[in-house]
Amino acid sequence: MGSTAEVLAVVKADAYGHGAAVCAPLLATAGARWLGVTSVEEGVRVREACAETAADASPSILVMCGLWDGEAADLVEHSLTPVVWEAFHLDLLEAEAGRRGLKRGSLPVHVEIDTGMARQGVAADHRLASLLKRFTPDSALRLEGVLTHFASAEVVDSRQNSAQMTILERALTIVAEHGLQPLWIHAGSSSTMDAGIELPHIAKLALAMGARPMARPGLALYGYSLPLESYGERTSPHRPKLRNDLQPVLTWKTRIVSLREIGAGSTIGYGGTFAARQPMRLALLPVGYADGLRRELSCSDRKPGGWVLIGGRRAPIVGRVSMDLTIVDVSAIADAALGDEAVLIGQQEGESVTADDHARLAATIPYEILCGISDRVPRVIV
Repeated sequence: MGSTAEVLAVVKADAYGHGAAVCAPLLATAGARWLGVTSVEEGVRVREACAETAADASPSILVMCGLWDGEAADLVEHSLTPVVWEAFHLDLLEAEAGRRGLKRGSLPVHVEIDTGMARQGVAADHRLASLLKRFTPDSALRLEGVLTHFASAEVVDSRQNSAQMTILERALTIVAEHGLQPLWIHAGSSSTMDAGIELPHIAKLALAMGARPMARPGLALYGYSLPLESYGERTSPHRPKLRNDLQPVLTWKTRIVSLREIGAGSTIGYGGTFAARQPMRLALLPVGYADGLRRELSCSDRKPGGWVLIGGRRAPIVGRVSMDLTIVDVSAIADAALGDEAVLIGQQEGESVTADDHARLAATIPYEILCGISDRVPRVIV
């Protein structure tokens, strides 16, 4: 996208499960001048987390899922920038600006265009024109950005991407016809940035109307990317990734809190779904699905499950993952001892287990695995 491009670092959903209070200040200090959150509530927490950041590194914070009644006061108080697409969004903002006596053009907003997801955004027709008419010279509102979101960024030959780009171009023409000149034009996710297909076009559109392009990486910041897809084909974990040089930044670990020996025929865990075929040595871990360790990683007599790393070796999960506890087989790890570290996601002595591994077993995506790590799991900077 060139040197004129800006990067908005997405820290929504508690920084994809990594802990926004930890990640947001680090990203701001590293040079991220924009951070993206889901809601006003998240934005307030991120602003407070960045309170100690140097003044010249204090980020702008984009609230990417709009606002609701009662939230405008906190949004203005904490200098958050909202994404808007509904007339009532502007009503709420203008009412709060009136209460505070804000100056003309002092309240920046970003308008989202619905280019094909039918999720958020205003259609690029008379509805967009109606919304843009609200940005009058006397209004406190200022159109700072225009954005959209691509539905199939990781699909390399997607016709939907081209269709969405055409609609975005139409929307920008309508913006220009209303005499408005946004500072930022932005679209895309980690997949969009890695695929490198849409963003050069976004940059050209932005520069053509005197704006700057901006991208919104999320998952890639935390060391993961999705597999490439072809039109009409489903994602496969065996396809090439968009980026193979990313390194996951999170290690999720616990420790062994109990050890026991069981005999052949003994059943393990709820429902007795796994029976030992020979004597086994088991380790108990104080982690379960309430912490975000997916129940789909359970093992039964019929189906293998997930694993953890202990002493640089794989310890298979046996029986069902329960709410607070998980049992693993350490029969082949003779030196496993009370207090030993067990890695749930991460690397240990050359072995690894990733959010991709968990996602494959749970028939989902790494986003859901990472975001699912609950807030009762402490986040520690190392």
